[in-house]
Amino acid sequence: MTLQNDVKVENAWPGGARFGAVPMRDAVRFRVWAPGARELTLEILSGAAAGTRLMPRDEEGVHDLIVAAAAPGDRYQYRIDGGDPRPDPSSRFQPEGVHGPSEVIDPAAFRWTDDRWKGRSAADLVIYELHVGTFSPEGTFDGARQRLRDLRDLGITAVELMPVADFPGRRNWGYDGVCLFAPSRAYGTPDDLRRLVDAAHALGIVVLLDVVYNHLGPEGAYLPQFNPQYFTDRHETPWGKAINVDSEGSPMVRRFIIENALHWITEYHMDGLRLDATHAIVDDTQPHILAELAAAVRRATPRPVIIHAEDHRNLTSIVEDPATGGWGLDGVWADDFHHVVRRLLAGDSHGYYADFEGSTTELAETIRKGWLFTGQFSPNMGEHRGTDPSGVAMRTSVVCVQNHDQVGNRATGDRLHHTIAPESWRAASALLLTVPMTPLLFMGQEWAASSPFQYFTDLEPELGRLVTEGRRKEFAGFPAFSDPEARERIPDPQADATFERSRLDWSERTSGEHARVLALYQRLLSLRLEFPALGASLETTADALAADATTVVVHRHSDRERLCVVVRLRDGGEVDLSRTDGPFDGTPWELLLTTEEPMFAADPQPPDIQWSSRGPLLTFARPGAVILKQP
Repeated sequence: MTLQNDVKVENAWPGGARFGAVPMRDAVRFRVWAPGARELTLEILSGAAAGTRLMPRDEEGVHDLIVAAAAPGDRYQYRIDGGDPRPDPSSRFQPEGVHGPSEVIDPAAFRWTDDRWKGRSAADLVIYELHVGTFSPEGTFDGARQRLRDLRDLGITAVELMPVADFPGRRNWGYDGVCLFAPSRAYGTPDDLRRLVDAAHALGIVVLLDVVYNHLGPEGAYLPQFNPQYFTDRHETPWGKAINVDSEGSPMVRRFIIENALHWITEYHMDGLRLDATHAIVDDTQPHILAELAAAVRRATPRPVIIHAEDHRNLTSIVEDPATGGWGLDGVWADDFHHVVRRLLAGDSHGYYADFEGSTTELAETIRKGWLFTGQFSPNMGEHRGTDPSGVAMRTSVVCVQNHDQVGNRATGDRLHHTIAPESWRAASALLLTVPMTPLLFMGQEWAASSPFQYFTDLEPELGRLVTEGRRKEFAGFPAFSDPEARERIPDPQADATFERSRLDWSERTSGEHARVLALYQRLLSLRLEFPALGASLETTADALAADATTVVVHRHSDRERLCVVVRLRDGGEVDLSRTDGPFDGTPWELLLTTEEPMFAADPQPPDIQWSSRGPLLTFARPGAVILKQP
């Protein structure tokens, strides 16, 4: 092996030098944190600088080298102590997959057109979660870009991309990512992702990215070979050892994670991040790694940066001010709303659904607070869960009636609207888009898509076999799958057909029931724009009540307007609001919408509304929703 001599660069920590291959004038700086390597060899495989070089190492295990004549487009890889070739743990692109060589990328070469983009505040968000590979027929960044105008016209203000960090194989949900800085080559090139973000900004759409810092995927996770300190034995997570953010070697792990977040915000102009499973990022130090991350990314750009956490613990500290010990995030996925709605409408009672009655009393309480569990004992978890959210804004709770987990983690990936009557689906949709929390839609629900969203992978054969077996065992306790033959019908995650079934069919949205549901979503979202009182609220509580066993009533107001949303989720019957403490007088209110209008229902059966001196009496022929406005 012939070693070439190049310039050694001193470790710039904490001065800001980045990890990875960073283009410079007529050179590239290669920088790797690899305390597990006694000797790290850089192999440049293409271009004018092709050859093999030994990387200088400092006392912290940072290997740093500037290579003259190296350039964007060059392919390169590393060998740890003479072992097999490995991709850069901070690679910006893996054109041959997560096992192949990395490619030098110059982020400054892209010509952005969003210099006037000012972003949006957290209060304006209507979030649309999508999986790039199944959202469009092309399954690419470019395919998603071509559908952005449809989302803008629907009334969406924020797109949330499921994780795009590169993963093994051709398809994945994204939570098995192992190359955390590299957009998946299955979806396109880094510049394809930049074009997607740039186009979204031109349409006034925020782009949020789902990122995973709580574990690495099971195949192609070479990062621990470079740095054995990346994991710690101090804490356990559902995926095994925890990421090391509070033990020996953790300062550089923390920097690696924060640098990754900065990478997406600065190199891709992302407007924010959704942090996956933050309950599995265990940090016994102060400040918490996620508080430090949030502060760092906000310092990096003058634009608003929106950061949400996925965390089932219902902790107010996630969104509270760091000055009082909080993390300072903008919101948290608050699943209680979904769980109550699902149990009420579909009757699910297994797993975490066992903690819920599925009553309108629970639902109204959830809407009043932002989440339901505020310290009560959870039989499913075997411990007390939640904190009192009465001091935080309602908008910090991100709520849904579908998301990738709540659909895809079902045995067959069926959506809620596949299970319940269309009129109940319309009512639930109206409730979602009028509560004072931040609403999140999962791709396709706006037209009641026929496609499921199933769990799919493309792992190496033996690992894939274990995943398939594990999937069938996971659902063995469910009555519908207790029979071995029934379990065999659970889709194989490794099969091409499982992925293809999950792809949206955009052609169906313009016909029949799909078109009527789409019209309802468009109207509901236009009302949110027309009447700010229907938006996400800065108030710390909401006005919601259970009118009866199947009906919830939500009062929304601002300085200039008052609205009343009456949602009957099951069955027909009378709802007498004159017996409630609503803000009614003898004057009939204006009817803004009913989900039983001809443009929304094939066989409309609008409720009858009679006004008394104390308020309306509504008679529903079947489930539905009504929005009323004070004149």
